[in-house]
Amino acid sequence: MAPRLQLEKAAWRWVDTVKPEDITQEHVELAYRIAVPACKRGACRRNCKGNPNCLVGIGEHSWLGEIDENTFHNIDDPNSERRDKNTFVGLTNLGATCYVNTFLQVWFHNLELRRTLYLCQNSRAEGHSTESEYEPRTICEHLQYLFALLQNSTRRYIDPSGLVKALGLNTGQQQDAQEFSKLFLSLLEDTLSQQKDPTLQNVIQQQFCGEFSYVTVCTQCGRSSALPSRFYELELNIQGHKTLAECVTEFLKEEKLDGDNRYFCENCQSKQSATRRITLHSLPRTLNLQLMRFVFDRQSGHKKKLNNLISFPEILEMGSFLEAKEEKCTYDLSAVLIHRGVSAYSGHYIAHVRDSRTNDWYKFNDEEIEKMEGKKLQLGLEEDIAETVKSQTRKPKYSKGFHCSRNAYMLVYKRRLDQEDQTQTNVEVPAFLQRLVDQDNKKFEEWCSEMVDMRRQSVDKGKAKHVEVKELYELLPAQDGEPFEFVPVEWLKKWLDDSTATKAIDNSPFLCMHGKLHPDRIGEAKRISNAAAERLFNRYGGGPRVDRSFLCRDCVTRRCQVLRLKNQLSEDYREVTNLAKTQLKSGDEGFWIGKASLRQWRQLALEQLEEEEEETKHTNCKTNGEKPTCTGACLIIYVCIICEEMKMFNEDILCCHGGLSIHEGERRLVSHEVWGKLKVYFPRAPEFSQRQESCQQCTRMEKEGKENEALNRMMASEQKNSLLNLFQEKNRPTLQKWPQDTDVLYIVSLFFVDEWRKFIRRPAKSNPVSNVGNNILLCPHGGFMFTYNSMIQGDAQHIALLWPAEWDVICRLFLVDQPICICRTQDMQDSGSVQYRTEPELCRECREGFIFQQQRDLREYAQATVYVRKVIDSKRMIKEAAPEFSMSGSEAEDEREEPKMEGEKDPDFNQTDDGAKRQKLSDASPSTAPSCVPSVACTATAGKSGIRRSMRHRRLRLSHVTLFLQIMHAFSVAPFDQNLTIDGRCLTDDSATLGSLGVFPESIICLKADEPIADYAAMDDAYQG
Repeated sequence: MAPRLQLEKAAWRWVDTVKPEDITQEHVELAYRIAVPACKRGACRRNCKGNPNCLVGIGEHSWLGEIDENTFHNIDDPNSERRDKNTFVGLTNLGATCYVNTFLQVWFHNLELRRTLYLCQNSRAEGHSTESEYEPRTICEHLQYLFALLQNSTRRYIDPSGLVKALGLNTGQQQDAQEFSKLFLSLLEDTLSQQKDPTLQNVIQQQFCGEFSYVTVCTQCGRSSALPSRFYELELNIQGHKTLAECVTEFLKEEKLDGDNRYFCENCQSKQSATRRITLHSLPRTLNLQLMRFVFDRQSGHKKKLNNLISFPEILEMGSFLEAKEEKCTYDLSAVLIHRGVSAYSGHYIAHVRDSRTNDWYKFNDEEIEKMEGKKLQLGLEEDIAETVKSQTRKPKYSKGFHCSRNAYMLVYKRRLDQEDQTQTNVEVPAFLQRLVDQDNKKFEEWCSEMVDMRRQSVDKGKAKHVEVKELYELLPAQDGEPFEFVPVEWLKKWLDDSTATKAIDNSPFLCMHGKLHPDRIGEAKRISNAAAERLFNRYGGGPRVDRSFLCRDCVTRRCQVLRLKNQLSEDYREVTNLAKTQLKSGDEGFWIGKASLRQWRQLALEQLEEEEEETKHTNCKTNGEKPTCTGACLIIYVCIICEEMKMFNEDILCCHGGLSIHEGERRLVSHEVWGKLKVYFPRAPEFSQRQESCQQCTRMEKEGKENEALNRMMASEQKNSLLNLFQEKNRPTLQKWPQDTDVLYIVSLFFVDEWRKFIRRPAKSNPVSNVGNNILLCPHGGFMFTYNSMIQGDAQHIALLWPAEWDVICRLFLVDQPICICRTQDMQDSGSVQYRTEPELCRECREGFIFQQQRDLREYAQATVYVRKVIDSKRMIKEAAPEFSMSGSEAEDEREEPKMEGEKDPDFNQTDDGAKRQKLSDASPSTAPSCVPSVACTATAGKSGIRRSMRHRRLRLSHVTLFLQIMHAFSVAPFDQNLTIDGRCLTDDSATLGSLGVFPESIICLKADEPIADYAAMDDAYQG
């Protein structure tokens, strides 16, 4: 089928030869593309949007032919969630809880621990009714219920969220697995110690606890002292070792204590050199060996993972490592915990666990459980997530009875007893727990039955829909000469898409302003037979029913007129251009038209016609069947505003009152013939004949404006001549050098003077100043806010001083709300000393509050600049410039270079004669510079060797971090190596605010570094936590 644009052009090709009044039903059907041939199956890859008769590619291919029943539903087989025979139950990963799942599986396979937990008293579970769902509360109750489910549940995996929530773990953040093991065993020990049965109170110690001593021997007197201690796991260093035996040997090796690390001997009563070692006294039934793969890297400041290859045996002899040197202390490997991943902060945890009953090994990977046998029995050999295919092929070599791993981080060994009771391998679930498990199994079976019923219903519904679609699709095509109707193509697609619910048919969005089918929406509808439409509407409902009578002749006529005008536009543009060049004849009536409108009328008309053609509605017409206020037979071209800046045609000569603009230079006269042609395209444009007068209101306002402008100029000239020195800032009085010929100076606000100068400079563009406005210099009590000393210093930026003669002129020309003056007097009782007073007098209460607020703003600044100067040895130069810190409460921004001229305020810079900016560096020697250097020592001018051209500043922003960290970034000095001083005071309080330490805007902080650290970025992370 031809493309959509070709179909659209073909539908309206007849408009060039047919006038709007000559349109027939044949032309209407051509516009609605009734006679366009329907597409055959296989001819179109997708549905033809421009052809209402194309019913191919709307989703019918999935229904025509034989269909697999599984396509009628998206429900997985519930039996896939059922536990297989002779397999274990997995645990759901809640996000990042794989490390919890591995430990739970290891502890579940510790039969003695499981048996003991089953014996714990649980009155809530024993008295629980099966009508409600059981919710454990304590850690012991959670473990009991979880282990019972792992043992006898019919589910393939269970959800441990109850236990995880009780432990307060964040499911989205991976914790330290080794630390979790320690904390959980400690928590479980405390919980079991509260049991009434004495045999249950010490089960954790019996299972996991061993004893060793730290033995220290003085090399001077030979005295030996032992510090006994208990352990639940042995933490073995693996760095530099290849076998487990080497790791244990290093753990027990003797260590020398000398130098600063000497030992205080109680016998010698002094610090002496000594040796220290660990001696093992007893080992637990379950021996947990932590391989310390996650260690802290001092250089990076982060934890890292060691990928050393460690060899470990299936049978471990520990007798030779005990202090008593037992002949037999044999352990069998029962579990290997593995971390897959190259980072210590991410990865995945799995466990290899031996079944105590069958001695078979299983891999526990959250929900997935796999039996390991034959060649798969390579304990600890789990491929790393980040390993390449090439590295995976290099398998380590190991002897029989041994295993090797780069990822194993914990080994669990079980002690071999001389006389093992085989009945101990069977652990029965108590009746009260089995009742809860049966309740959960029943719930699971009900869920399986529900899923099976849902699958069956979906299949039955799909089969019925299949029969319906096959029958109806054959009826959809409308034959020539037979009745037809239109339905939305999107509705047909959703009807054929079984994954969505079929709603009622809605044809209302396709209706035009006349309540019929809009010709521009024909591409979104499909023409189907009346028989098919009857069955669809009876089955699904909806409306309105759109048949042949809904073909809108009015819309077709309007579109025909628009297209004809669009084709005629180029010819009319040339004719209007030629006619506009001719002069009006005397006696001919002319019309006013805006020059901008005349230049742009073609573009405006073209955009307007395109808007009409595309039906992007910017009109006030009603739609969806509501009757319009105009007849359809007349030519209606609605003018739309293309954007806020684009005016309607001829609106550029409209004034704000709706009359003809007074600006004659923006308009011109055109003939009646020109205006008639433009009126066809813009029927609602404002019309002004040659005899139309300009707006009287605008004329009057213009006259008044010119008169006011003349008055303002006269007023500005008079005021400037009267106060010429004030305007030119010449011969101004100052408080520092009080004039000898007067004892009184008057004060006005500097804001008044600035506004007055603006008016004098541009009297036609600015409003005249009428009021002095001195009230802003007074407090609410009417008192003056500034003292003599403050006006000499910082407060001078708020006031301006006037001579008495100038004050007289001010009083004559302006309204004075409050006279303010400062007087000089001599105190005859005090040797004629000069004093100054103001009228009104100073309000001391408000002045103190004003100063307090200034100091508060100084300490609680939101954005300011301080400078840090590094004190250096005169024999070496620092490479970095003194950084400029911008204190701000906003988030950290990227570093950016400031313009060179902004260094002028930096106290490290001074202006030389040649205009170059130089940085001043202290050349104090180490002997003369103390550890806390006063700021004056850093501002001494350096010799030639100490002067260099400064680098541009680096502006840094502080946001929730300390000043120490920002200095570390700038100078590569770690926080604990920084000695900071300001005005001779050491800044040592890390928790204090900058304001409380006296670090104000433009302050200079001196930095003396003990020992620079190159890798300060790593120290940043370490310092922040």
